[in-house]
Amino acid sequence: MKKIHLLILQSFIKPFIVTFCIVMFVLLMLFLFKYIDDLIGKGFEWYVILQLIGYQCAVQMQMALPLSMLLSSIMTFGNLGESYELVAIKAAGVSLRKAMTPLFILVALFSAGSFLFSDYILPVVNLKMGSLLYDVRNKKADFLIKPGIFNNTIPGYAIRAKSKSKDGTVLNELMIYDHTSGSSSNNVLLAKEGFVQNSPDNSYMVLKLKDGIRYEESKGKDSKSYDPRKQFVRFQFKETEQKFDMGDFQMKRTDENLFKSHHAMLNLRQLKMYTDSNHRQMDSVGRMAEHDIRNYYNYYSNYFRSPGMKIVPAKVKPFKNLLEDVVPATERRQIVGSAMTQSRYITETLGNKTLEYKAFRDKDIRYRLEFHRKFTLAVSCLLLFGIGAPLGAIIRKGGLGLPVVMAIIFFLIYHIISTVSEKAAKDASLAPMTGMWMAIIVLTPLAIFLTYKSTTDSSLFDVEQYKLKAQSIWKWIRTRFTKHKNIPQQGTSI
Repeated sequence: MKKIHLLILQSFIKPFIVTFCIVMFVLLMLFLFKYIDDLIGKGFEWYVILQLIGYQCAVQMQMALPLSMLLSSIMTFGNLGESYELVAIKAAGVSLRKAMTPLFILVALFSAGSFLFSDYILPVVNLKMGSLLYDVRNKKADFLIKPGIFNNTIPGYAIRAKSKSKDGTVLNELMIYDHTSGSSSNNVLLAKEGFVQNSPDNSYMVLKLKDGIRYEESKGKDSKSYDPRKQFVRFQFKETEQKFDMGDFQMKRTDENLFKSHHAMLNLRQLKMYTDSNHRQMDSVGRMAEHDIRNYYNYYSNYFRSPGMKIVPAKVKPFKNLLEDVVPATERRQIVGSAMTQSRYITETLGNKTLEYKAFRDKDIRYRLEFHRKFTLAVSCLLLFGIGAPLGAIIRKGGLGLPVVMAIIFFLIYHIISTVSEKAAKDASLAPMTGMWMAIIVLTPLAIFLTYKSTTDSSLFDVEQYKLKAQSIWKWIRTRFTKHKNIPQQGTSI
């Protein structure tokens, strides 16, 4: 028995590691393709890219782990079935359920670990990842001079070079427009050659210029009108330096505390605390709305009466029109105007409070969705293993052919159901608990059915069996049809 358990464990662990690495690589490539425009051309250090990739690997764990669990379980039992090792195990008197016991224990440990990971590690990783990605996307592209084209990336300057060296450190035939004073072109610098270098802290770019002229035009007393007596100054130099502030091109790290209240960056305890606080705010909005409009319907509404208020029915003659039969003609206009003003006030008050309440309600939905997500990750590993293991024993095909196709089909079914139901829960069409557990509820009967079929040695995907069943059904239909034709009709002789 121990040798059988060891054999199955060894057959499972190797495909699991391989498929996990493949799935993680694919998901990581999708992430890089999505944000490739935000990463290229910004001059990031190698450790920033490596840090971003490491955080993304941890974030993608919640999708890579269930998929690799499904694929590796199909491959493992498909290989065992294709090489008739499952048949040998059953011939030795060991049932498939007993043979799978150590795998169930191993997968249960993976599920428990994924729950602890999603509760303790994933919120921290999401916080680090979110703040770093925010800074990466907001960083400006590196300063780059293209020959013959003005570059305006440095605030207040427009720089053009006719040509440059291969390494980009030497610029020829430079023209620099200085707009820092506010006017369009009153400060122009021309130089035959310029050498580019950075300051030690990379906060400034120093441009050493040679053989150039600087033109400056001073403002007159009235900058709005033309002044023919403006002062024009020309400087000629053999060598000078121009310093540009490159602070906008450096990546500035944002305080992580600004992102801590996001629902994806909270653990179970914090989610419960934020949910309770959000509920108190929702109740406060409702009480404030009731307080604001209470005086406008307090005595006349059938849905609200003050505590201790007694309604004494009055004997009033029946009337058809309250306004015409009861209200005097001289007061009708005033009463109608007052009623319209009060109704508009109630409508505006309820509209504003509804928007405020809707914002808190959306927060509450996201907190509850994230609360259930901590558990669905662990349960999805057990569920997809419960689908993949019996499915591999039924199809009896190993390798990366049919198992990959079957794994992709079932994972797409799971992912589509979970995505659609989660979106419906975000839109308040479904309860958050129902939306997050919908895929597991739908696919659990399938896992039970496949487990039953695998333990009873059912050839669920045998095409020949379905052909024989179809032929028998067709034969039965033909016999019934011929018998119906041979039945004599009433009034005819035999």
